[in-house]
Amino acid sequence: MFCHTGRVPVDSSPSRQQDLSAPGSVEALIDSRQTRVVGGLLLAVAVVLVALNLRPAITSVGPLLGEARASLGASATWAGVLTTLPGLSFAAAGLAAPWLARRVGMAAAIGIALTVLACGLVLRVLDGPLVVLGGTLVATAGIAFANVLIPVVVKSSFPARIGLMTGVYTASLQAGGALGSAATPPLDSALGGWRPALAGWAVLALVALVVWAVATRGGAMRSAGAPRAGDGPRRSLLRSPLAWTVTLFFGLQAFLAYVVMGWLPEVLMDAGVSKGNAGLLLGVLSLIAVPISLTVPALAARQGSQSGWIVGLGVFGLSGLFGLLLAPGAAPLLWTLLLGLGMSVFSLALTTIALRARTSAETAQLSGMAQGFGYLLAALGPFMFGLLHDLTGGWTLPFVMLIVALTIQLVAGWIAGRPRYV
Repeated sequence: MFCHTGRVPVDSSPSRQQDLSAPGSVEALIDSRQTRVVGGLLLAVAVVLVALNLRPAITSVGPLLGEARASLGASATWAGVLTTLPGLSFAAAGLAAPWLARRVGMAAAIGIALTVLACGLVLRVLDGPLVVLGGTLVATAGIAFANVLIPVVVKSSFPARIGLMTGVYTASLQAGGALGSAATPPLDSALGGWRPALAGWAVLALVALVVWAVATRGGAMRSAGAPRAGDGPRRSLLRSPLAWTVTLFFGLQAFLAYVVMGWLPEVLMDAGVSKGNAGLLLGVLSLIAVPISLTVPALAARQGSQSGWIVGLGVFGLSGLFGLLLAPGAAPLLWTLLLGLGMSVFSLALTTIALRARTSAETAQLSGMAQGFGYLLAALGPFMFGLLHDLTGGWTLPFVMLIVALTIQLVAGWIAGRPRYV
């Protein structure tokens, strides 16, 4: 007869005792844990380096655009096409990124993205205006692939730190953008022209490629973003209302960002702000997003819903738009700071993509859909803003358009931030 003693049964088999008493078993366990920690840190560093590469290819062009146009004998239309290409490339390549990840694996796909980026950066300085456009298209296609796939890496490799790692990634991305615009003019002087200055950013892409290859050499990420046995059959997110809501939220915040980055200096200069101060205020607007990105996503991800954070930042942005509409010259620094806080919702848009999907495969699909269609919508922003300005001769109607867009963004963001899955 057996009686229950209330104790947890202990496996006293020889094999179990052998496992526990095997020489070096504790040391092996410690070494395994240390290896995982070091591997995770190295992967985090690789993510940061990838992020640093996702804006300089774009922001480095602006400071040297006049010099490049004069050297190439290019028209203003050519310059307009050059500055429009990134948004269109982000849309097209972004939609193709999940397919690439399924075909070659996540680690290889991001490695390909960095290689394409580096090649495009070099290609675009080798010849005339058409080659510059072609090289820019290649470089921004590489950026678009990485834009879509890095949130999947965060989801699959840092599941307990999604908010923190999204914030680090976003802050690094924004820092890279600021670095591109700030460091390119000194590179122009040091290297003797716009061609080597723009091509020099390929070095940063190659450094990121080497670190990425080392961080993912074990193949642990090979299946990230691809369907797994427990994921069930793939389904199209085009039939998911929540996926479209996330896409609308992402697209409208990018719509506002593209308009502000392209038009804010001219709006401020029309209000009496000097050219130098207008450029400085644009830099302040970009930098204010860095501390927000490092703190808010981590806090928001700990909560079931991110809606309150999304709407809160959006209200700051609305206040800045109303200030620029009603009294742009009265307090340009204040309006810029408020607008910068509102645009910091970009980090929450990326966090939402990761949190609204159950699996890495669905995250890849949602990221591709949101960024592909979202950047297509965003590319219309600067054109529509300028068209309304040309038609009316003022800034009232263009800013009314932005206020309406941001109001819709608040509604979409509130819905997208609620704790549900696509």
